[in-house]
Amino acid sequence: MISHFQYKPLYKSSKIPGWSFSFYFQGTKYHGIYNKDGSIDWQGSHPDLKVINDITKQIHELMLFHVYE
Repeated sequence: MISHFQYKPLYKSSKIPGWSFSFYFQGTKYHGIYNKDGSIDWQGSHPDLKVINDITKQIHELMLFHVYE
């Protein structure tokens, strides 16, 4: 489970979608860019490939809740 999830817009104009985010998973901090199509560009290291699909789903759900609601 991810913790301390934070996000912020990439652009000053809210009409341009794109957000940077960070979170902790198993004691490691990760950073990425959440694109308007739901894809993620990882900045630096990314979670292990065994769990990356689950992590991506969790991030997508959090973004839907915080940004699109």
